[in-house]
Amino acid sequence: MARVFLLSPARLDGRRGQMLFRQGAVFPIAAALRTREGCAIGDVFAFVSGLYFRGKLTYASAFARAPAGAAWMGRGALVITPNRGLVPVDTRICLEHLEGFAETDIHPDEPAFRRPLERDARALADALGPDGEVVLLGSIASAKYVDALVGVFRTRLLFPTDFVGRGDMSRGGLLLRAVDANAELAYAPVHGAVRRGTRPAKLTPRRR
Repeated sequence: MARVFLLSPARLDGRRGQMLFRQGAVFPIAAALRTREGCAIGDVFAFVSGLYFRGKLTYASAFARAPAGAAWMGRGALVITPNRGLVPVDTRICLEHLEGFAETDIHPDEPAFRRPLERDARALADALGPDGEVVLLGSIASAKYVDALVGVFRTRLLFPTDFVGRGDMSRGGLLLRAVDANAELAYAPVHGAVRRGTRPAKLTPRRR
C-alpha cells in the first residue's frame, strides 16, 4: 500500500532563515543556493528548522512508499511550500525561490498559499487511489494547512498520535528514534482527532 508523507514547511523569518538571505553568506548551503544547480529543499529546510525538520526528513525518507506511476512525487516525501504546493524533498531550489517563499504568508486565507496546496493535494489523492494513505508530519493544532488538507483527504489524512502534546524538538527526536528502531509510529486520522494534549514524558537519550 502506498504511503506518502507531507512535511510542514520551515519558517524563514527566524535567525537561521535570515542567515541564508544575508549578502555575502558563504557557508555551504547559502553558497549552493546562489548557484544554478541550487540545493535540495529538504536540506535547506533542515538547516533552517534544525532537529524538527531533520527528523521529519529522515523519517519520511525511510518509510515513504510512493504510488506506481507518480514520478512527480519522487520517493513519496513531499514538502508543503508557501506558494508552490507540494514538492518532493529533493527538489532543488535557488535563492530566488527562497525569496519567493518568504513573500507569501502561510495562512489558510492566503490564496497564493492555499490554491497550489489544494491543487497538488487533489492530484495526490487521485494518484494514491482508494487505498493509499497520506501522513502529515507537522502540527495538527494549527489550521494553517490542516484545513485545506482535510478538505481534500478527509479521514485519509493521518498523523502520528505520539505528536500530541509534544513540542517541535521532541517531535524531531521522536522521529529519529523511530528510524533508529526501524519502526513506524502509530497513525490516526486528523479529522476528529484531539489536537492538543498533555505534554508526555521526556524522551530517553538517543543512542549514538
